[in-house]
Amino acid sequence: MKTAALLREISRRFAKAKLRYGHGTHNAREEAAWLISSQLGYLLEEEIAPRTRKRIEALAARRVRERIPLAYVLKQAWLGEHAFYVDRRAIVPRSFIAEMLRERFSPWLRRRPRRALDLCTGSGCLAILLANAFPAAKVDAADLAAGALAVARKNVARYKLEKRVHLTRSDLFGALQGRRYDLIVSNPPYVTSRAMEKLPPEYRHEPALALAAGSDGLRTVRRILAEAGRHLNRHGLLVCEIGGNRRVLERAYPQLEFAWPQTSDPGTVFILEREQLPG
Repeated sequence: MKTAALLREISRRFAKAKLRYGHGTHNAREEAAWLISSQLGYLLEEEIAPRTRKRIEALAARRVRERIPLAYVLKQAWLGEHAFYVDRRAIVPRSFIAEMLRERFSPWLRRRPRRALDLCTGSGCLAILLANAFPAAKVDAADLAAGALAVARKNVARYKLEKRVHLTRSDLFGALQGRRYDLIVSNPPYVTSRAMEKLPPEYRHEPALALAAGSDGLRTVRRILAEAGRHLNRHGLLVCEIGGNRRVLERAYPQLEFAWPQTSDPGTVFILEREQLPG
């Protein structure tokens, strides 16, 4: 069998199983292409060895049978051009903040940060991208879940950033008292209680702690807004992802002048300077 034929076959299988996507792919064909290329390293009109085809089909069967995100099956996820180790101790890396890092938060960031924080770091992906974007910065990466930090530790070591990315177990800012930053980024939990009840099977494999955020999806964001100002230097920046909760957030905080930068899903990330934050 040639690669293209196997791609069509697995795409049809995934489509027939009515799988759900969003962990790095958007449809059955993209998912099938990712699976095949993870084993081959290419997608060309070449013959596939029987042993390789058997391995690919076994992985595809597991994806259909268990409805587990492919990233967990492969123990690998991509954020832009960067690959990360991932397992079920941390949510699959995905964040529109990564898009903004390509431009280093221009034009909002007034100066290159010397210290930065990735709050709710999960797999450590944003902390690593921060360290890459700002080579002179020291980066703290905080998360409440010990398992997620173990995953992050693997990724920090893979990118050889142990001297610049410091992992801390912390309930938001709880273990970071006295620390101040030029930049704080966060992709916190923001899924509403109602949405949690309706999550498709793929998303139920991810740790609920990293998703659930109360009745309006703002439980964690409220705490971040209340405390971030005490941990930012003058003109320091808070960059926070909130999913589809923009309208709810703006109703809850009508006095705050949120900036909503352009991403591939507009209105999902807000920016505030320290001077704009409550308190």
